[in-house]
Amino acid sequence: MSDLLDLDGPLSPPRRNGELGFDEPWEGRAFGIVLAIVESSFRGDWELFRQLLIHAIAEQPDRPYWHSWAVALERLVTKNGLLSVEEIDAAADGHA
Repeated sequence: MSDLLDLDGPLSPPRRNGELGFDEPWEGRAFGIVLAIVESSFRGDWELFRQLLIHAIAEQPDRPYWHSWAVALERLVTKNGLLSVEEIDAAADGHA
């Protein structure tokens, strides 16, 4: 997992005293969801998510890090048929 986290590079997640830094509960949940999906659906192969995260950061460099993480997560699940955009929208609206 250290390759995914890119501990010293531009993909490095925010840290506080060496620990991952989450400002909001959803950020930690999004992180955990990505970990679970990559481990279960992609056999621990982080490259696809890493590339999606790189693209999300590159398209809006000023976007907060965890928001880019959420964009990459949504793309991961929709592009691989795990969820549809409609299912994500319904869940976000509390209708799932």
